[in-house]
Amino acid sequence: MTDIAFQPLTLVAAQIKSGAVSPVEVTEAVLAQVEKLNPKLTAYWTVTADLAREQAKQAEAEIAAGRYRGPLHGIPMAVKDLCFTKGIKTTGGMKIYEDFVPDHDATVVENLRNAGAVLIGKLHMTEGATLEHHPEFTEPVNPWKEDLWTGVSSSGSGIAPATGMAYCTIGSDTGGSIRFPSACNNLTGVKPTWGRISRFGIFDLAATFDHLGPMARSAADAAAMLEVLAGHDPKDPTSLNEPVPDYLGLLDGAFGARGMTIGIPNGYIEPDADPETVACLKDAVAELKKVGAKPVDCDFPDVDTFLEKAMSLTMIELAATHADTFPSQSNMYGEWIREGIEAGMAANPVDVANGVIERRKFTGALTDLLDEIDMIAIPVFQKVTPTWDEVRAQQEGGSRALFRFTSPFNASGVPSVTLPCGMTSDGRPIAFQLIGTYGTEAKLLRAAHAYQQVTDWHTAKPPVH
Repeated sequence: MTDIAFQPLTLVAAQIKSGAVSPVEVTEAVLAQVEKLNPKLTAYWTVTADLAREQAKQAEAEIAAGRYRGPLHGIPMAVKDLCFTKGIKTTGGMKIYEDFVPDHDATVVENLRNAGAVLIGKLHMTEGATLEHHPEFTEPVNPWKEDLWTGVSSSGSGIAPATGMAYCTIGSDTGGSIRFPSACNNLTGVKPTWGRISRFGIFDLAATFDHLGPMARSAADAAAMLEVLAGHDPKDPTSLNEPVPDYLGLLDGAFGARGMTIGIPNGYIEPDADPETVACLKDAVAELKKVGAKPVDCDFPDVDTFLEKAMSLTMIELAATHADTFPSQSNMYGEWIREGIEAGMAANPVDVANGVIERRKFTGALTDLLDEIDMIAIPVFQKVTPTWDEVRAQQEGGSRALFRFTSPFNASGVPSVTLPCGMTSDGRPIAFQLIGTYGTEAKLLRAAHAYQQVTDWHTAKPPVH
């Protein structure tokens, strides 16, 4: 199989199961990509090459003995460096935890191990999963264009699958950190329903906003990974105690979107999104209509009041997360996260109460809308994939514009699938989201997979590969 590191996970899994290729061969191909590209792109914080080779050999022996565990068995993947890995350094992107080595695995890591996956390493991320990397750490580089934003905080989690350095990865999303890097790197990312995936054994940013989820090169690949990651975990009492669907088996080719109503909240999208973004979104919805979806116009709840009053709640939870080490060790923190923690610590109780109230009101209004239709389609960014300079300039005026199409769905906890839908003339990927009500990841993935059966945006490789 040529160019094996870029083949679909589901195809490689079938080849591994049949014995046409071995987990060792696949792992060596991915490690070769890491050796070639990671010095330039810095997607990985820690590469576990010896462990990966050992796990690949074990997978090969198990499969040969008839003990095949499923689609992730023998598949090389990687996890964001906020997921605890027993005996392997886990920093959360933070200087203060630069030498921290956990004595246990996060539940998601344990789930991957039980599925027979091969761990290539730990992926680079911003400090504490916020918007900036620690000033003493090297920033990862977008393989599509060097000056483009990597999409934080799961920067390495986006770069690795895009460049064949992993088939899929785990990212986390507090305000957009699965969707941003998926959009910036031409990937398909799933931010599931809050609680769908256990958060036991991770560094939190803001616990009631944080979601873990898969990032991959297609909806089918993401579905295969989500099925392994999802499920109730007694070690995380906030995890959902509900059956896990057969996400991969429920895909239905190009027929998966038949009869689904897709809302287009025009008053929410325009005039904030630029014409190129809107045009790509309309083209994507038109493709979904061709395969049987039913686009409808819909009214979106008041998002401006939510953004004004509830966005600060993440900083309050950030302060709670770091209460044991801040301000006692504030010199170990970078400027951005330090200012965020200080803002959270200084919050006015009345403002906190108003934020909680507006979060609840918005969530109720959104779920009412999503009870009437199957999903909504919206952009990820107001203006295509931005450069680092554009993001930082935008931050000078506050963060509401950047998070307009993402943060509301962390606050409400509803699921989202991000997928590619275009490319600018100067090589910037363009993406959109499908968003449904609680527990509808399978439906969103069916629609996303249907779209990817009749389009090929998700198959594009970056110039650096």
